[in-house]
Amino acid sequence: MLTDDVEAVRALIHEYAELIDHGELDALAALFTHGTWSSPGRGTPLRGAEQVRRAYDGVILYDGIPGTKHVISNVTIEIADDRTGATARSYFTVMQTRPDFALQPVIAGRYHDRFDRVDDVWRFADRQIIPDLIGDLSHHLRDTTELEES
Repeated sequence: MLTDDVEAVRALIHEYAELIDHGELDALAALFTHGTWSSPGRGTPLRGAEQVRRAYDGVILYDGIPGTKHVISNVTIEIADDRTGATARSYFTVMQTRPDFALQPVIAGRYHDRFDRVDDVWRFADRQIIPDLIGDLSHHLRDTTELEES
């Protein structure tokens, strides 16, 4: 059923946000076991869980979590007629707070995603992260050079 497919894809988009906010970076990377992940300024897209996990090595964790809240909005999902693939576009805004860092948006941008449906299970095929607005990432990432170059 098309509605079930749309909701399954939406759940994957939200699962990514929830996993990063909970500091579950290995589980987040596992979402890309069969997919690719890219962002402007990073060069060649990363493929598979191991490569994607390394991209998150720079995330600063405080007692196991980054102190962030990824807010996902403007989600548009299109399911292929044969229900074996889908695309999605969405916005993200990352809020962060720490005891010495007032609550504020630290980055906002867009996700452009592709999904495959294999054995009735939806999974990421590709995620492109496009940062549009970059704020103070000093409490979120160890090195922001790549973001600033994009």
